[in-house]
Amino acid sequence: MTNTTVEDDNEPLLYQKRIPIYTRTVKGRFRNFKTGILLLAYSIYFLLPWIPWQRHSGSHQAILFDLVSRRFFIFDIVVYPQDIFMLSLLLFIAATFLFFATGLVGRAWCGYFCFQTLWTDAFMLIEHIIQGERPARMKLAKQPWNIEKILKVGGARFLMLLLSFWTGFTFVAYFNHTPEFLFRFFSGDSVSTAYFSVAALTVSTFIAGALAREQVCIYMCPYARFQSVMYETDTLVPSYNAKRGEGSAGRLAPKAGAKTLEERHEKGHGDCVDCGFCVQVCPTGVDIRKGLQYQCISCGLCIDACNTIMDSLGWERGLIRYDSEGNLNQEKPGKPHLNFMRLKVLGYLGALGLMVGMLVYIYTSRTDYEVRIFQVRQPLYVKLSDETVRNRYDVHIVNKTQKDESYLIKADGVPESAIKIDTVTNPVTVVAGKDVRFPVKVDLNEDLAEHTKGFRFVIVPVSEPDKKAERSVSFDSEKEHH
Repeated sequence: MTNTTVEDDNEPLLYQKRIPIYTRTVKGRFRNFKTGILLLAYSIYFLLPWIPWQRHSGSHQAILFDLVSRRFFIFDIVVYPQDIFMLSLLLFIAATFLFFATGLVGRAWCGYFCFQTLWTDAFMLIEHIIQGERPARMKLAKQPWNIEKILKVGGARFLMLLLSFWTGFTFVAYFNHTPEFLFRFFSGDSVSTAYFSVAALTVSTFIAGALAREQVCIYMCPYARFQSVMYETDTLVPSYNAKRGEGSAGRLAPKAGAKTLEERHEKGHGDCVDCGFCVQVCPTGVDIRKGLQYQCISCGLCIDACNTIMDSLGWERGLIRYDSEGNLNQEKPGKPHLNFMRLKVLGYLGALGLMVGMLVYIYTSRTDYEVRIFQVRQPLYVKLSDETVRNRYDVHIVNKTQKDESYLIKADGVPESAIKIDTVTNPVTVVAGKDVRFPVKVDLNEDLAEHTKGFRFVIVPVSEPDKKAERSVSFDSEKEHH
């Protein structure tokens, strides 16, 4: 029994071999915006690990995800594992903002800010510089292998691989003190995990940006599949004005008797001259004239291409433009505009505002230290030989500041002499950014234990006694279980 890809001529292929896309360069405001975002994103990504930042403890690096000490340094902000709720909120905010932006302007994230788009854009720029414009690259791809092809293709791939390597190295540098990591890495003294991580990121970046390219956006990215759920008739996306472009007789290339608008309109032809420039500049190979397609990443390059042709002909711009389906379907389309007054968009905006407010509240209300106290339940209490009743507690203190701090352990509701700490001295010193866990025993005489249902631990930072923390705990004794 053999496996076949097709059963008959009418059955579509289950897998289509990638058709190489050779994009043509174009000038315009959307291309300028994409280039500006590319330069800004690369500057931030590649330079941040090298920015020094003075701290009382930890590496002097502006951005550092220190897994050893379990601290994330973001300039003057220090995030601990205990702040996991804040990190979760950030992810929710990012997702909600993506949905909000999609409801307004479609896949603008994909077109300008997505990592796949940014690196693919850079790789395409490398190809353009070394191999030339679209016709030259197409010609180079068809010609047999010779010195010219080896140098141009190999040179472009080498630079792509170099950029991929530096991308992977920079990512790992965020988790290390970068100057030291650079020296250790190239001297062969770094840990094997670092070499493996850089190699894996280099290969994956090269494959995604240099080889797979638009296939990542079309076949691998889940966002391309569910983004249509967030689209509405008022969502702004790159759109082709079919009424203007097609007319009643369809599009037509300029020729004798159909060169001016008057001649074309008299014969029923639209303003589209069928030059194909909009398709040639598209990084995913979309023909925007066929309507909205999930492959479109809303980068707007087709708008620049069409406007360039309209300018050369002296005709009105906007045959392809950012517009909504609802506006274009009107008898006389108006000026494109953002429409915020929609239930779905307002819902995203409300959720976004709520979560941002929660994040601000949590960050501004968090303390310089955390205290957790748990009563040891096995056994609930111990009766000593002198009739004293003992309860045990597990105290955990996290110092979230950048300096060493001492904490005085006191009690409210039982005598101070009842507290016994054997493993550490009182006050307890906690190193900056670290935590200490220790047992505390509370011994009460039999009479006092019978009348004590609970008390409060009072934790007092020695340097800032006004920032004391109180934790209520219960006290178990024999009488409660008669």
